[in-house]
Amino acid sequence: MFFTLIDPKQKAAAGKSFLENYPQSVVKSAVLDALIDTYQSLQDPAGTLDAASRLLQIDPNNMKAIFISVFVKKQQCTKTSDPQTCDDAAVLARKGLDVPKPASVSPEEWEKQKAATYPVFHSTIALADAISKKDFKSAQDEYTAELKLMSDDQTKVAGLNDMLLLAQAFSQPGNSQNLPMAIWFYARVWNFAPANYKAQIEPKLEYYYKKFHGSLDGLDAVKSQAATSTFPPDSFKLAPAKSPAEQIHDLITATPDLSTLALADKETVLALGGKDDQDKLWGLLKDKQTPVPGVVIETNPQQIKVAVTEDAKAAKVADFIVNLKAPLTAAEQKLYQPGFEFKTQPAAELAGTYDSYTEVPATATTAQSAQIVLRDGFIQPAKKAPMPHKPSAVHRRTN
Repeated sequence: MFFTLIDPKQKAAAGKSFLENYPQSVVKSAVLDALIDTYQSLQDPAGTLDAASRLLQIDPNNMKAIFISVFVKKQQCTKTSDPQTCDDAAVLARKGLDVPKPASVSPEEWEKQKAATYPVFHSTIALADAISKKDFKSAQDEYTAELKLMSDDQTKVAGLNDMLLLAQAFSQPGNSQNLPMAIWFYARVWNFAPANYKAQIEPKLEYYYKKFHGSLDGLDAVKSQAATSTFPPDSFKLAPAKSPAEQIHDLITATPDLSTLALADKETVLALGGKDDQDKLWGLLKDKQTPVPGVVIETNPQQIKVAVTEDAKAAKVADFIVNLKAPLTAAEQKLYQPGFEFKTQPAAELAGTYDSYTEVPATATTAQSAQIVLRDGFIQPAKKAPMPHKPSAVHRRTN
């Protein structure tokens, strides 16, 4: 009767009851296989995962059950970033890559199964390596393996999000030799991202291109080239920039009004510039007020720590510390939690007065930077949109 039911809720209940009453039935595998499909149709990931896990207990190499389990656990990993969940998903994904072809499956059908499942397995391993182990080299390898299983057209859509994650893996702080690859994949994603995401990707692309190359000269050509192929050709080369100190001196020399530099560029000067250039800029900034657009890393009643540069955001470390003029209220502390992004008006704006800075040496996971401290900090709430003008009523005099 179970197999003839059509209503998925009734079928799920009947299958569960059947397995409770006949736990050793010869059709147990078939019932669990059908339950996987039933719970999927009900959009019940917990039920789907339970049925797949139980099927794996009696058929450890069942590719469908492995794939479904990996798929659900990957979603959980993405949502929670729980290391154990991510690692469990990766273990199953590696198992899926090692499953031998069943004797009952033809070589042609097996190739179709691998084409459908292997990209997800590689993607899941990459995600787990990046989240739980911070092993970005392994994540690079796994995302690369995934994208190589796709055609160029597929990577424009199905592979686009993982290509962005691959770019982020290549752009991790402390790995400047990988920036050309990061730039290529950011450019590739930029070409095919929806318009609302393109505007978020372009600053990252320009930041890392300028960081490696020294200027934006030639970036349009890289964008055009990346539109034609998922992976860069062997001929793809980017000329490295001058040394950071040389670049910064050129920037200082070419900028008549140093106050017009972007906040991230000001930090870069203080982090990597020669002493004369650092002193010149700091003499201009000290005791001046500035907005601090960036992502909140830590908040307490007296202080807000913010990541401003792309490197600081990627490493989730604060490069600006704003000591507040007045303590935050309980409501403000709840609102301005880690992850909140201060922007410029009309959004909420954080500001303070330059007080001091410290050079922070590079580590294995972070680039050399400057930590800048501001005093007398305050938050300017987001401006409300102006009310539409309502014309006054016109009274006509009747005769």
